[in-house]
Amino acid sequence: MEETTSTIKTIGVMTSGGDAPGMNPFIRSVVRACYAFGIKCIGVEGGYEGLIHGKFREMGVRDVSGILQRGGTILQTARSKEFREPAGQREAIRQINNAGIDALVVAGGDGSLNGAQKLVAKGIPVVGVPASIDNDIYGTDTCIGVDTALNTIVDAIDKIRDTASSHNRAFLIETMGRQSGYQATQAGIVTGAELVLIPEHKTPVEEVAAAIEEAYRRGKSHAIIVVAEGYKPQALDLAAHLEAMDIGFSTRVTILGHIQRGGKPTAFDRLIAQRFGVSAVEFLLAGLTGVMTGLRGNEIVPVPIEEVVTNTKKLSERFIEMTRILAK
Repeated sequence: MEETTSTIKTIGVMTSGGDAPGMNPFIRSVVRACYAFGIKCIGVEGGYEGLIHGKFREMGVRDVSGILQRGGTILQTARSKEFREPAGQREAIRQINNAGIDALVVAGGDGSLNGAQKLVAKGIPVVGVPASIDNDIYGTDTCIGVDTALNTIVDAIDKIRDTASSHNRAFLIETMGRQSGYQATQAGIVTGAELVLIPEHKTPVEEVAAAIEEAYRRGKSHAIIVVAEGYKPQALDLAAHLEAMDIGFSTRVTILGHIQRGGKPTAFDRLIAQRFGVSAVEFLLAGLTGVMTGLRGNEIVPVPIEEVVTNTKKLSERFIEMTRILAK
């Protein structure tokens, strides 16, 4: 974390990596905070790719009117292989300087924050904002998009249970989460799943089969297994194994996929996105750079980006334990 004397007159705002519900409220808050503080705001379209190619547009309060309730991001987003290379970073800095951008606010996940750290190392003032539906970013209790995605997952599981009960079936429902089982664990707890399978914890196929068979023996009309996409074997392969075993229920798979990224952001995501956005502008104007806005308890605090990208957020063992207790 660095602290400098602020001479900022123009702030750039961008969204990067995978989209997350709440990115539009975040953009709105940065634009309106800049307006309130008498700062010019430049929108960067298409993440780091747009930064490299100078896709900039000045943004005022009218440009962010009516976007609070919209999913996605009006600035669009992308992952950039070009920015990972020194030549791409040099070109991005050249474009930043040519546009007269004094500082950046970057919303995204681990890859986006790593990119922000590279710019900070080259002298560009940056504040990062955590946006990841997986809630896998170190240094913050939650991220933009987590709450909306969880509500989408829960709504889908509730609907799948209706059809599962009608046909006496076991459903394997795959959620996003290549490295983190946060969403799968939370969804499993609040929907009463028989079992939750996550990359952080190895569960043998035999244990999965036993959980489904136990539900059948107890007279249940269905079984719900929530599977994070990072769990091995993946849901489709696991279903094939289970179909070859005598477990009482027939097995089906639903992969929720990108539906988890879409939809109107919840009230919580709209609020946290705007708290992050306003705080990011305030941090820059206070002379802070190389930090991420983090929610700790009920406070927004500056967390050094270097600390964020060099640590791994661990899923609470308590949540894993709860899924087992509540499935008994």
